[in-house]
Amino acid sequence: MNEISVQDLHARKDVPLVDVREVHEFEAGHVPGAVNIPMSQLGERIGDLPAEPFDVICEVGGRSGRVVEALSQRGYEVTNVAGGTSAWREAGYPIDL
Repeated sequence: MNEISVQDLHARKDVPLVDVREVHEFEAGHVPGAVNIPMSQLGERIGDLPAEPFDVICEVGGRSGRVVEALSQRGYEVTNVAGGTSAWREAGYPIDL
């Protein structure tokens, strides 16, 4: 599975970011520029995924890791963000509400 750190994510430009947390989690704070497609809705919203390649984030990396594994098996070029939004916050990076 492809994986990057939050430091790598912070330095990345022009790579879409999909946040797979539930809507209430996303609304409580998310990485700026992230698009919310909850893991629970992914099957019905697969057409909403951005152009590849893109990164996937959740709160700590578990859900996003499962999503990245599933999408990779289907041929998508995706990367998991290790540590998730929690690690992003801990690194002191900005959060959008």
